[in-house]
Amino acid sequence: MSGLANVFPQQKQELTMAMTLRRGDRGPEVQRLQELLNTRLKPIPRLRPDGDFGALTEAVVREYQVSVGLGIDGIVGPRTWAALEKGLVTPMPAAIPGHYPDAPWMAVAGKEIGQKAVAGRAYNPRILDYHATTTLRAQSDETAWCSAFVNWCLRQAGITGTNSAGAASWLTWKGGQPVGPRPGAITVIHNPRMVNTRLSRSGNHVGFLLQDTGSHYKLLGGNQKAMVKTSSFPKSSWHLKGYRWPKQ
Repeated sequence: MSGLANVFPQQKQELTMAMTLRRGDRGPEVQRLQELLNTRLKPIPRLRPDGDFGALTEAVVREYQVSVGLGIDGIVGPRTWAALEKGLVTPMPAAIPGHYPDAPWMAVAGKEIGQKAVAGRAYNPRILDYHATTTLRAQSDETAWCSAFVNWCLRQAGITGTNSAGAASWLTWKGGQPVGPRPGAITVIHNPRMVNTRLSRSGNHVGFLLQDTGSHYKLLGGNQKAMVKTSSFPKSSWHLKGYRWPKQ
């Protein structure tokens, strides 16, 4: 790939946007891409602008494409370049209701609202980040990920979870203790009709309690209609298996 060192700035930008970059490419054009991704998406960890389009750069490109509603292929073509140059970024999710000073994981979870699984062969790399906190380390957002999401949120808050992809694992979590219906509590519920569905193989689901309304469990969780969102689960169908809270 030829360099752009002798091209005027405006021409350099136009030429860069005309180039299609993919994994394996190297050069100043890739370095510019990495710098733009760091500015627009603020990935964790940040990309090292070394001009090498490797696996991490591809994963961040995919995450950016998810965030702005582009086709997800990890390849930087004209539409991805245009979005990056225009400064398109992931919209801020709506704040979750309530205040949780003693549950720092809730602020983490709230910022993830809107992350969703991608239909077809593509995948949302953010959900693979959730999966990476479990021993299963699934490589698809088609795999049930409610427990992975809870593990990831706790880890971001400096708390070790169960490291398990199973929702029921929270009932025997060594780092947790039983509590009542406390806002922010890790909540495990069960619906026998949900066995072997996309939501759960076991019929179990886990999320963070927002409210027990008397007739519903209102949870903030992952893999709720294939995304991170707040949902109400009717008690007529969903039965409580337990609330858990990190040990002090």
